[in-house]
Amino acid sequence: MPGYRDWDRTHVVPKVIVLVMMALALDGTGAAAETLAGVLAKAYQNNPQLNSQRAFVRQTGEQVNIALSGYQPKVSVTASGGPQYSDTKYQGIDTRKRDRLNGGSVGVTATQPLFDGFRTPNQVSAAEGNVAAAREVLRVMTQQVLVDATTAYMDVMRDTIVAQLQRHNVAMLEEQLLHTRQRLMVREVTTTDVSQTESRLAGARWQRLAAESALNSSRASYRRVIGEEQTATLAPPSTVDSMSPAHLEEAVAEALKVNPSVLAAQLGIDIAAVQVKIAEGALYPTAKLDLTAQQAWSPMAGVDRQFSASAFVTLSVPIYQGGAEYASIRESKEALGQKRFDLDRVRDQIRAGVVEAWGQLVSTKGQIEAAQTQTKAARDALNGVLQEARAGQRTTLDVLNAQQELVNAQATLASTQRDRVVTSYSLLAAVGRLEPEVLHLPVAVADAK
Repeated sequence: MPGYRDWDRTHVVPKVIVLVMMALALDGTGAAAETLAGVLAKAYQNNPQLNSQRAFVRQTGEQVNIALSGYQPKVSVTASGGPQYSDTKYQGIDTRKRDRLNGGSVGVTATQPLFDGFRTPNQVSAAEGNVAAAREVLRVMTQQVLVDATTAYMDVMRDTIVAQLQRHNVAMLEEQLLHTRQRLMVREVTTTDVSQTESRLAGARWQRLAAESALNSSRASYRRVIGEEQTATLAPPSTVDSMSPAHLEEAVAEALKVNPSVLAAQLGIDIAAVQVKIAEGALYPTAKLDLTAQQAWSPMAGVDRQFSASAFVTLSVPIYQGGAEYASIRESKEALGQKRFDLDRVRDQIRAGVVEAWGQLVSTKGQIEAAQTQTKAARDALNGVLQEARAGQRTTLDVLNAQQELVNAQATLASTQRDRVVTSYSLLAAVGRLEPEVLHLPVAVADAK
């Protein structure tokens, strides 16, 4: 078919540019490129959700100090001073006595708990359990934030590649439409060929706008999770398959042991058991030591000064309190039973999450191979269609379809590569290993204590 040789040359050059840019985007690691490890480190430091939970852990830590104060004495100092006026009328005696004194007093009172029904040690244990549970919740949030950061990173990379593909596809179709119209003028093609090219160009422009919109959304998510705008080129990351267990059974068994959600649920049971003991402490007697000392000046008429001191041990034995303490004990025991059911639920969720993540990872491994094969086949098919078109054995629509199949295959490959990396990180999080220390992130990890 005359004229196809010139058209094919202008058509293939942009296609080669697309393939080169795809290779740079997928395989290039320029000096100024942002790495996934660096982005995860930024998310670990800057994410407001993590910083909020860190503040909550510090806040919860003060509960231990509050509980420990139950062992310490309470000491208070009082002081008073000023004029005192009295007017006294005695019964049966027609005499009145008026006194005006300028006096004052200073006193010290100290109370030392001796026994409180084991409430203080149990409250300390409960507070320490709350702190440990808050740390495990922080680990859960950390893993989720790292997964979200990985997802945002790969979404931006995928959508950048797809947007580049769609832009160059539009540019190629615009150039193709120009040459098709030129060939129509010399009657080498028909108006149908022009209409088909125009239709394909309009569809490509729609896809380009959709791809750019998706890229903007991904960049907005990147900003929300990472804490800063995505400006530098993103370097292709590696998977973390080597950090996950080699077999599904091992992954499930390890997740049920080390996943922070499971550990937090186990701590919830321990805390609830201590709360039962605290409630039972209301049935025990209590004992305390009260010490007082007071120095007074002019406390009464005819007395210049007076000093007094006392030491009392007070024992209090509860007899009947309306049944409130027994209701509180029953309530605490029911809460303990609820926490045990919560642990079973969390274990089921973790097991299902590991199995799901494992299945997705296995699926993406096969999808990568299929997408790579599809891309190679689509590229070979396009080259064959172009050669056949030059020989007059293919139409313009055949060339358009082959080109669109190649673009779709390249977009599918970019999406599959994104899924491959995200699922590897998701599996590591489901097991409970997705932590800065395991990933060797360039960031100072917060001390658990």
